[in-house]
Amino acid sequence: MSALAIVSLLLGIYIRHVFNRWAYYPVERTLSDYPTSIHGTPPLVMRGGDPYIRALMRTITASEANDPQPYTIIYGGQHVSDLRRHPEICVPIVAGPNVGKCSTAAGRYQFLDFTWEAKAQRYHPRPSGFLFWKQYSFEAHFQDAVVHDWLKDSRAWGMDIPKELRQGNLDKVLRRLSGTWTSLGYGIETNSMSKHLPKVYQRMLEEELNR
Repeated sequence: MSALAIVSLLLGIYIRHVFNRWAYYPVERTLSDYPTSIHGTPPLVMRGGDPYIRALMRTITASEANDPQPYTIIYGGQHVSDLRRHPEICVPIVAGPNVGKCSTAAGRYQFLDFTWEAKAQRYHPRPSGFLFWKQYSFEAHFQDAVVHDWLKDSRAWGMDIPKELRQGNLDKVLRRLSGTWTSLGYGIETNSMSKHLPKVYQRMLEEELNR
């Protein structure tokens, strides 16, 4: 079999794989279906996981995507309906130090497209695709799963975040994370929620421990 025939065969298998996956994959729940929390950040869609990490994830949401429907929000406040992949919509930045550029930040944790690609390659629990043609669904539970496992990975952060949280060192954790999520209080984009994050975290932790 020639090299061209092999490539054509592999491409055909990949196309059928992607088509079948997209035809089967359940449609993301509509915005109105997501539950809300009295504390201001919706519960995670993902089930299970470390309650301390879950509380931290909901705290990140409070400053990064403080919206009743955070999984579908993109930079600028608009929402998208298709989460089969990262939206990759670059919205012009109109305020702050990055005026004149654009941002692809999307979802509950405001992943930039290239950050999502890098972290999904390592932490996504169920990528689809064939050989080098990997696809990483951006659906709500996968956003949660990627961030949860990323935050648990001590090699990624140079610290054991679950341990630090259990020891009450939230400030230390937020400071370390602020290079990634700049609204956490130590970065270049502190916002109106940043100063409230310790209280938000305590509320979220209480809720998660009692789930």
